[in-house]
Amino acid sequence: MSAQTYLAYDYPLLSAFWTMLWLFLWIMWLVLLFRVIVDIFRDDSMGGWAKAGWLALCIVIPFLGVLLYVIARGKGMGQREIAQARDQQKAFEAYIRQTAQSGTGQPSSVDELARLSEMKSRGDISDEEFRRAKAMVLGNHPPAERSGSVPTAHGH
Repeated sequence: MSAQTYLAYDYPLLSAFWTMLWLFLWIMWLVLLFRVIVDIFRDDSMGGWAKAGWLALCIVIPFLGVLLYVIARGKGMGQREIAQARDQQKAFEAYIRQTAQSGTGQPSSVDELARLSEMKSRGDISDEEFRRAKAMVLGNHPPAERSGSVPTAHGH
């Protein structure tokens, strides 16, 4: 063994440091390899043969293939990642809007309470009518007492 190797094993902490460094570098390379492979399949501008060529290069000669891909197409990787994140965000927001609007087709209890509060502040309904309507919206009364609808305006 060389003098440097002996130094690493004479001081166990240095040996642990080198082991952790190599482990970290290996895991970092695996993450990069998988990101490159995902990007190869994500890229719509490449044809099938180009994708097969890059994939074969990354599998047959992994270190060189990944390095060449990052050099040749690294900027596009970031742009495709950003585009995908934006598309996912838009899809999520559309889903939230659709879910919030769908349902029973009736206004939510929050909307009903806001409308009742508005009517009360304008003087369209009395405090007692507001309390009864609020109780009906919140479901505090049994169905027998709910036979009436939301109170109507006093003629305003």
